[in-house]
Amino acid sequence: MRTGDGAVMAMVRACRGALCGLRVAVFGLAMLCAGSALARQAPDAREAAVREGVVVVYAAADQDVVQPILDDFEALHPGIRVEYHDLSSNELYQRVVDERAAGTLGADVVWSSAMDLQVKLVNDGYAQPHRSPETAALPRWAVWKDEAFGTTYEPAAIVYNKRLLTEAEVPDTHAELIRLLGEQPSRLLGRLASYDPERSGLGLLLHTQDAQANPIVFWQLARRMGELGLEQHSSSRDMLDRLAAGQLVLAYNVLGSYAHKRARSEAVLGVVWPQDYTLVLSRVAFIARDARHPAAARLWLDHLLSPRGQALLAEHLGLLPVRADAGTAGADSAAALLHENLRHAFRPIRIGSGLLTYQDQAKRQAFLRQWDAATRPSVEP
Repeated sequence: MRTGDGAVMAMVRACRGALCGLRVAVFGLAMLCAGSALARQAPDAREAAVREGVVVVYAAADQDVVQPILDDFEALHPGIRVEYHDLSSNELYQRVVDERAAGTLGADVVWSSAMDLQVKLVNDGYAQPHRSPETAALPRWAVWKDEAFGTTYEPAAIVYNKRLLTEAEVPDTHAELIRLLGEQPSRLLGRLASYDPERSGLGLLLHTQDAQANPIVFWQLARRMGELGLEQHSSSRDMLDRLAAGQLVLAYNVLGSYAHKRARSEAVLGVVWPQDYTLVLSRVAFIARDARHPAAARLWLDHLLSPRGQALLAEHLGLLPVRADAGTAGADSAAALLHENLRHAFRPIRIGSGLLTYQDQAKRQAFLRQWDAATRPSVEP
């Protein structure tokens, strides 16, 4: 969605208001049912979790972003501490695999935005089933085998520096982005960024899903960005830091939750959700098959998926909850307006075996070779 003028600006204001209204409406509704996840747990299950005393969470989510959720869980469940390990998506995956091979018990809950790596772990037997009223409330695309659960609703975004790109120039479709890169190469040379799919599990997920969604457009865009000297990063934070500092003009396929959170506090950053299609990922969580603290793990996962937990995620990530009942708080809610404006463009990535395609080493390497060939900078833009 472009931040333009006239009617387009009205839509922008409506969607910005939608996000604000969503945070207020959803958070207020959930606080009316404070402790709902706790209330739905059987007393013996709560007692077992308290006896365990800790839940170990391995997560590919910046701790400063999710700290309010950790604090809220501990406040609702005195006697249960969250031991939180903040890891990159690739590091998280390898640590889980290495610990199983070594016979070491590590995580109780594994939570990551690298949906494909999470599905591979579940497929390879690293998870255990979990069923509860909270998991039953999820949309069908967000649950797989009653073991993998989507916890968030996060569109991938185009992010730009408002001082370096005017609202009239901001592309709101992939075709317009390609056109912008072709029309102003000298201005954008060396000032574009995206994820490195070789170093970032999230980057591999987004780029491969993008290539499947619209292969012709994706590879045209990849080649054009490569011709202009595309910077490739392993983290969202690095790209956003460089955008805010004016070292980059635009970044492509950035995780929308981080981008929107930064844009709320740094007015120089603009966020665009393309209107032709916008990939939506969901951070996938599962309970480890060999969890040392299974009762606390179930309590933690249900907290994330409860109306209260979803409200906190919406409040602090600044995006729509994955639960439909949490995201439509009232017939005239701002959330409903946002869905009406952009629902045609949002394409949630379904959790399931389809995500295993590029976990095949031959297919993964073939994609990385094609990406490298497309994004290798040329002498002339």
